[in-house]
Amino acid sequence: MATLRDVRSRIAGVKKTQKITRAMKMVAAAKLRRAQNGVVGARPYAAKMKQLLQLLSGQVQEQVDPLLTSREVRNVVLVVVTADRGMCGAFNSNLIKTAIQHVNETYPRWLEQGRVKLICIGKKGADFFGKRKFKVTGVYIGVYGQLVFPQAQAIARDLVQGYLKGDYDRVEVIYNEFKNIAQSRIVVDQFLPVPPVDQTGGSVSFVDYIYEPSKERILEAIVPKHLNFQIWRVLLESNAAEQGARMAAMENATKNANDMIRQLQLQYNKARQASITKELLEVVGGAEALSQA
Repeated sequence: MATLRDVRSRIAGVKKTQKITRAMKMVAAAKLRRAQNGVVGARPYAAKMKQLLQLLSGQVQEQVDPLLTSREVRNVVLVVVTADRGMCGAFNSNLIKTAIQHVNETYPRWLEQGRVKLICIGKKGADFFGKRKFKVTGVYIGVYGQLVFPQAQAIARDLVQGYLKGDYDRVEVIYNEFKNIAQSRIVVDQFLPVPPVDQTGGSVSFVDYIYEPSKERILEAIVPKHLNFQIWRVLLESNAAEQGARMAAMENATKNANDMIRQLQLQYNKARQASITKELLEVVGGAEALSQA
């Protein structure tokens, strides 16, 4: 049975842990506000850019850009976007499970032939897949420490170069899309080749605009901007979802610490009362023995 000193020590330890989780919750809340503002600002531009690209690609008779042209899929690369740190609930584990399930269900033959490669953004994904049978050909760690647009440009540039060289024929991105503080949604998006229609199956409505200098020239200029900004939006979405998940996890941890402290305090009071009762019984027993002597 735990002594009073042991119980007091456990209570003090839990209180220290509670201070840490409460502080981490406050930090995550501050980061979440900034990340949420970034996501809200990026979504309209990304959606409009994607709509314009789909509209133009549907009107051009011959694809002027190889990034828009589909080809036989022999090699696949999946960009798995996780966090660099843990303590954010099931944020990383759910995404990793989804990535594994997606590979096993969509590309089983390619996986057996070793034609599925992974590029991991975030330390958690890199650590997990690096210790298993998956081929990890690229790792980006520390991206979220100082999230800036040139990082997204560098990642998009590497993906485009690999696609143009023929290292892979399809690029898909798996990430957590931010919905609200308590909820995110895991999304699997095709990055390359750029799909001409919406991934949900709906097509872009035709509008007869007048383009200058030409549709082909505008399309050629828009494609790299679109790819860069799509990666940037993915990083913003993942960062906001991570901070929301960490905030919720630290709030739950703080509440659990409160419950544990109450239980330990009750245990301490019971043990203390039992000790006092035992001492009283010993005093009464001693006094009774002296009176009968």
